[in-house]
Amino acid sequence: MTTAQPLDVQPTPLALLLLGREADPRSERGVECPGDLPAPSDPDLVARARAAKEKLGDKVFVLGHHYQRDEVIEFADVTGDSFKLARDAAARPDAEYIVFCGVHFMAESADILTTEAQQVVLPDLAAGCSMADMATAEQVAECWEVLTEAGVAEATVPVSYMNSSADIKAFTGRHGGTICTSSNAKRALEWAFQQGQKVLFLPDQHLGRNTAVRDMGMSLEDCVVYNPHKPNGGLTTEQLRAATMILWRGHCSVHGRFSLDSVNDVRERIPGVNVLVHPECKHEVVAAADYVGSTEYIIKALEAAPAGSKWAIGTELNLVRRLANRFADQGKEIVFLDKTVCFCSTMNRIDLPHLVWALESLVAGKVVNRIQVDQETEHFAKLALERMLALP
Repeated sequence: MTTAQPLDVQPTPLALLLLGREADPRSERGVECPGDLPAPSDPDLVARARAAKEKLGDKVFVLGHHYQRDEVIEFADVTGDSFKLARDAAARPDAEYIVFCGVHFMAESADILTTEAQQVVLPDLAAGCSMADMATAEQVAECWEVLTEAGVAEATVPVSYMNSSADIKAFTGRHGGTICTSSNAKRALEWAFQQGQKVLFLPDQHLGRNTAVRDMGMSLEDCVVYNPHKPNGGLTTEQLRAATMILWRGHCSVHGRFSLDSVNDVRERIPGVNVLVHPECKHEVVAAADYVGSTEYIIKALEAAPAGSKWAIGTELNLVRRLANRFADQGKEIVFLDKTVCFCSTMNRIDLPHLVWALESLVAGKVVNRIQVDQETEHFAKLALERMLALP
């Protein structure tokens, strides 16, 4: 009887990354935060945050994304979605430090749009975005080669969602494309189809599909999904040539959790409820909802809602809970669409200890966790962003 020899199998870089045994500087995962953070149980954290912010004065400008914890939002100078916050930072050129309480790609956008004299800080470098991670520069470059070999690259215009890395924004800029937000995705696609016959939509398949089908009258058959983990994206040359929308196989880990069952269940539990969801949700969820819109749309819709109305909201739980508390005295019943609690886990990495550490480090003259985009990437990413800003 022979002894089985061990297989010479080496783990892939992705496997090592997921196991936490390697770090990838070009990814939003696998990074560590240096420095000693205050204990989460420190009862003086609020006072320390206030004191540090007061000492810094106008030198610091704190941005808080809508999905942040209340304890962090308390110290934000402005709140909003990712692009609004980046523009707010650009509108404050006198602020030496921009502390972005959000996730990595948002801080990158702020660095791209602010001046060279300003320094952007992300309190926790591990606050990435699962959606942005689903499209790497290498994968997208390989996709473009596949489109080139299929003879469709010249007719294809890339449109990238704001929720993407600086590398993907730069790819979009290099290839004549534009960026979009969940608010202006339709306008971005209309512009793109004036430039070419097809769109490569990165990295959220659901926003791309919902915009094309729900807002622009295309059919589901006009859309194909490119899977970067399969040869040729899992598509034939004929499929690529026939498609109008080539959707990247990416999604939001929060909005992707909502299902048609969630909608049906809440309608049964709360008669007369209005279902309002974000367009990052699956197509069947969007089709079953009463209202669909961006984070800002959701907030404005609830502001304008009549007293006593009932709402089930399909977006991140921190925001839903904050809105429920805000409008409770007006008799508006606001609930989370799903029964399962679901925060954005990476967004929630920005907590009070990290914020205090970042602010106190700045007081001490030390800039921690600075986010810097290299000049070439910044140039082409800004080009794509400027095309979006020029949309009619």
